[in-house]
Amino acid sequence: MNTTVGRLGLWTLALDAQPAGRVREIAAEIEELGFGTLWIGEGFGRNVLTQAGILLGATSGLVIGPGIANVYFRDPIAMATAERALAEAYPGRFVLGLGGHRVDDRPLTYLGHRVPSGGHAVATMTDYLEAMDAVPLQSPPPPVPGLRVLGALGPKMLRLAAERTNGALPYLVPVAHTADARTRLGPDALLAVEQAVVLDPDPVTARDLARAHVGGYLAHGAAHVKDMRRFGYTTDELSGTPADRVVDALVAGGGPGALEAVAERVQAHFDAGADHVCLQVLTARADIAPTAEWRELATLATLFSRSEAVAG
Repeated sequence: MNTTVGRLGLWTLALDAQPAGRVREIAAEIEELGFGTLWIGEGFGRNVLTQAGILLGATSGLVIGPGIANVYFRDPIAMATAERALAEAYPGRFVLGLGGHRVDDRPLTYLGHRVPSGGHAVATMTDYLEAMDAVPLQSPPPPVPGLRVLGALGPKMLRLAAERTNGALPYLVPVAHTADARTRLGPDALLAVEQAVVLDPDPVTARDLARAHVGGYLAHGAAHVKDMRRFGYTTDELSGTPADRVVDALVAGGGPGALEAVAERVQAHFDAGADHVCLQVLTARADIAPTAEWRELATLATLFSRSEAVAG
């Protein structure tokens, strides 16, 4: 059995705000809708690995992927043992996405020793992966190894993803990044791309939602700003209120014909080299699961499904 993420998936943080019983119901519906993988982000809601266990237990075939599990939230021992437990309990259905940003001054540790990194993201991730692989795991091995991917943006992190993991899960990127990432990863690595979408038929409301989403990340995410500059977007376009050209590159849909616009963007990512695209629906209430929009997007899950597996 291989871990097969499918062509189209969903990405969400909205499940953290739902009671566990409702999370199980939503997961079962997502599986019935035909999406290949459900990716869940990590903030200050449920521990993303615990949430993954809830979702895996509530479904029978849906692949679940932390996208991403923050390496600064837990030491390599905790990450490695959880990865192995979930991959063993749910063969072929767990993908571990790794990445994240430091939120305090806690050191990363392994067996009581600080993970040396010098503060650089690529060095930190390299040391973290080495520490995970060095954990003397004593639990039963999974029937097949689970997939491990990095939330990679820049060239160096993409190179690390290709060399040390099964691939990459870039977040908030234009199609140009997908083409660049495929070149850097090589032909065999898994390239799963997050794509923000808006299905609101009101073009003004849709634009406001998209701009707020993009602006929030650009204001607090230097890595995203740096990445967009690599593809020709200027400081003026990326500073303050993001320009329409930036918003349009990072968010698909909105207004009349939104679903068709989303389909076109997904196809553009596939044409650029993506194996998998996971759709994040933007709405005015981030704490409410956008189940109606997911049902609407299910038509695309059928459209983009294919018989051959996308596997590591």
